[in-house]
Amino acid sequence: MRVAACYGMPGPVTTPETCRSLYVHVPFCASLCDYCDFYSVVLEPALVAPLVDAVLRELAAYASIRALDLDTFYIGGGTPTVLPPDELACLLTGVRAYASTTAEPEFTVEANPATVTTEVAGVLAACGVNRVSVGAQSFQPDELRTLGRRHQPEDVPATVATLRRHGLARINLDLIFGIPRQSLESWQRSLHTALQLAPDHLSCYGLTCEADTPLRRKLERGELEAVGEDLEADMYELALDLLPTMGLLQYEISNFARPGCECRHNLRYWRNEPYLGIGPGAAGYVDGVRYRNVADIRSYIEKVNRGDSPWAEHERLPPDGRARETAMLELRLTSGIDRKRFAERFGADPAYLFADAIERHAQAGLLEVDERAVRLTRAGLLVANRVMADFLCDRV
Repeated sequence: MRVAACYGMPGPVTTPETCRSLYVHVPFCASLCDYCDFYSVVLEPALVAPLVDAVLRELAAYASIRALDLDTFYIGGGTPTVLPPDELACLLTGVRAYASTTAEPEFTVEANPATVTTEVAGVLAACGVNRVSVGAQSFQPDELRTLGRRHQPEDVPATVATLRRHGLARINLDLIFGIPRQSLESWQRSLHTALQLAPDHLSCYGLTCEADTPLRRKLERGELEAVGEDLEADMYELALDLLPTMGLLQYEISNFARPGCECRHNLRYWRNEPYLGIGPGAAGYVDGVRYRNVADIRSYIEKVNRGDSPWAEHERLPPDGRARETAMLELRLTSGIDRKRFAERFGADPAYLFADAIERHAQAGLLEVDERAVRLTRAGLLVANRVMADFLCDRV
C-alpha cells in the first residue's frame, strides 16, 4: 500500500490511465559534452547495478497501480550504451517485460559513436531493440571539438556498420547546426556524409547554448562567437531543401524520416499524450500531471529503495493549460494541430479557441488553416518558437 500511495497522482484521480509509452533516463556518459544540460554524470561503475535495480523497482511500482500496455520504449540519457553489457541486458530485458502483447513495440536506445561494441550490439539485438539513435552531431573534427564530443567522424560509419551487422536496421542520426565557427559549407558536408550512411531517420537540431554549460560560458567570455541568426536560418533551410530529395520527409520541426519510419515515441510527446518517465532526472506526463524525478543518482536510489516517490516536482495543469500546451506541441508537427482530434479532446475547435493568434500569424504568412488543421508555413518554421509562444499564452 505504501508504494501505491507514493506513486499515486495528486488530485482527484480514481482510476489511473493506461500508459503506452515509457522513457528511461540513464544518466551515465563516458564524458560530458560542453553543450549538454541534461542530467548526466561520468560513469561510476559501482552505481550501475544499484541504479538498474532502482529503475526496475520504480517501473514495478507504477505497474502495481496502473495498467501498462507499452508499445513505445525510449532508453535515453546520458549514454545507455556505456553500461556494461550484462547490466544493459538486465535493464532492457526488465523494461521489455511490460511490452504490449497486441502491438509490435518500437524500442529505441540512444547511443554515442564508439560506444557500440560488437558485444553491446549483440545485447541490443537480443533484447528486442529495433531502433537506435546515434548521436553523430557533426562530421567535422573541429566542430566536434567545439561541442566537447569525444568521438571522431569515422566512428559514426563504424558504429552504423556494427549495428547493421546485428540486424539493427532502423537507425536515426542526430546532427547539430549553428555550432560556433560552423559554415554553411561544413554543414552541407555533414548532411551529405550522413546521407551516405542511408539512415531512415535524421534529426537536425539548432544548437541551444543553455545556461551553466561549458559552451555557454565560453561564449560569455568571448572565447567563441555564436552563429548569426541569418546563417543559422540558411543552414536550416538547406536541410529543408536537401533532405526530401533524398527520401527523408520532414514531419516535425527538427525531424525527417522515410515514410513509415517516423519515431512513434516522440510523436506521443508532440501530441501531448501520456508517457511514463523513470530514472534519475526523468520527466513524465500521466493523469494530467507533469513530473520530474530527482536529478541525483544516489538520492534517487535511496528514495526508490525506501518505497518513496522519486518525484522532485510535479504540476497538474488545468484543462485550459492542457489545451494550450497541446496546441503548442502539435504545431511542431508539419501536419499541424489536428482540428478534429483537438476538438474531441478539449471540446472546441482550435481555430476558434486561438482565433486571435491564428489571425495575426496567418496575416504575417506564418500560419495556414484549412478544414483539417492549423499548421506552420515554411516561413513560420523559421520563427516557430515565437509563433508557438502565442498559443501557450493565449486565453482559452
